[in-house]
This record gives sequence, structure tokens and C-alpha cells, in this order.
Amino acid sequence: MRALRGAAVGEAGEWLRGRIGTWATVGGVAGSGFEAYARILHPVPARRLSWEDPGGGMVPRVVEEREWTWASVADAVGGVVHPLVQWHALAGDEEFVRLDDGWEIGPTRDGWLEPRLWAALVPHLLAGDGAEEVTLGVWAGYSELHPGGRHVIIATRADDAGVDAGGGAAGDPGAGPSPDVPVLAEDVVEAVARGELLEIPGMEGTGREYLMLSGALAELADPDWGFRAGIGWWGPFREPMPQYAWPADHGWLVASEIDWDSTIVAGSRGVVDAVLAEPAHEAFEVGPDDRLDWDGDTVNPPRS
Repeated sequence: MRALRGAAVGEAGEWLRGRIGTWATVGGVAGSGFEAYARILHPVPARRLSWEDPGGGMVPRVVEEREWTWASVADAVGGVVHPLVQWHALAGDEEFVRLDDGWEIGPTRDGWLEPRLWAALVPHLLAGDGAEEVTLGVWAGYSELHPGGRHVIIATRADDAGVDAGGGAAGDPGAGPSPDVPVLAEDVVEAVARGELLEIPGMEGTGREYLMLSGALAELADPDWGFRAGIGWWGPFREPMPQYAWPADHGWLVASEIDWDSTIVAGSRGVVDAVLAEPAHEAFEVGPDDRLDWDGDTVNPPRS
């Protein structure tokens, strides 16, 4: 991956001019004019706690951790999972669901589709139109992209980022340990420092400016791709992830809005059908005018 610089930044998003619909709708983030849209719900982290003290004085203890689907959470609380479901409608004001058997569930991660789930998208996107190159937009507000006030490595060579000469990602067998401080590529640091960032036409003034990257779509099939890209990943932390992705022919678009608990895939009927059928994803078909704000869930009653 390389950071786009100069005029190329603004040019990258010009194709979306006039296509951004009403804010807080699917089309207000992913754009209008696509044949179909899918919404991928971000998995819900959960842990089961025990308040029994085995003698060490450490309570509560975490005895199990795993991800829950939204459908499982809805079943547990008597709610309904549907295309426009909202997390707060299932969890209430506390943002957590706490069950009598010790499970503490949630909240979801906004603006972050897990790298392994993004990797599951790649074959469907490649098959959709054969696109090999992708443009990515990463929200510039992530602290990981700003070296000021924290220790970082500025990577000028592949091995500086914990990547072996054969191209393996940090954390892969034979590649050495993952870096224990954020790794930033030199061109990423320069682009952010100089304000070479994209405001999507139609979203100006919303605090959404994006570092733009360009590279091979196949790179995202590796859940460790961000270490090589030098976008601030370190240790076990695989973040930030892109808020936007699209190919050169603009045949599809993937959007993970920073304040949303889900990711939108817009594209052809074939691409969206493949995403909906992907077993790794909990996904629903949506339309460009569907609301995904807090008031968009009209099925589940408010919870206190």
C-alpha cells in the first residue's frame, strides 16, 4: 500500500460527487446508484464472569470470552434481529447486555470491520469485476496515525515494520514478533502531517477526513495486511481499518462509517448476493434510503 499525495487525493473521491444521499441513510454513506446493498453486522464481543472467589481475591474473574452474533443477543433479550436493527435497541442505554448466567455482552465496535471478516470479502470483490487495485480511505482521526505524543516506529524499510524479506506479515510464522509500538509508514506520516486528506464530496464539514491509500486488493485477504501498510498497527491491535474501499472502475464500494456498528457493501447484484451468502458474515440486504441511525430500528421497542 502507498499513501496518495497531492492532487491525487481529491481526484480519488471525485466520482462520488452528487452520489451521497441523506445523512444517516445507507446511501448517505455508501452513495447512491448501485444495484444492491448489503449490511454486515459487526460481531459482538462477550465475556462470561464469575463472582466466585477461588481464594485469590480476584473477582470477578473472566472464565470465557467469545463473540456473539446479533441473532444470539436478540434471542437472549427477547428482541428481533432484522436488516435495520440497532445495537442500543437490544442493549439499552448501558450499551451492555448482562445475563443472569454471568455473560456480559457488547458493545459492538463502531467503524471497524474485523480484518478476518474483511478478508472474507476479498474473493467476492475480486470475482465481481476482476478489480486488482483498490483505493482505501482511513479516517484521519485515529490516534494511531499521529506520532505526536506517543512512541512510534517510522518504517522506511519492510523489516522496520516487522515484515520479513519474503513479505510475511508481523505475527506470521517466521516473520518475527509483532511490533510493540505503532508502526507508521513514512508517506503516511507525511500525508497526515501535511493535511493531504480527502473529504468525500457531500460530507464536507462533518469531521470525516480520510488518509487515502492505494494498492492491491489481494493484500486485504491477509488479516495482517496493516502491519505491512504502516498504518499504526502494533502488538495484538489490528486497527485502524479502512472506512472506505473501492476499485478503479467504481463498480463496488465498502463503507465502515466511524459511528456505525456495521459495514455497507454496495455493488452489483452478484457481489451483494455473494456477500449475503458468505457464512463468515451476519448480513442483511438494505436499500439506499434505509436509515441506520438510532431511530432507524422501529421493530425493537426502547429498552431502559
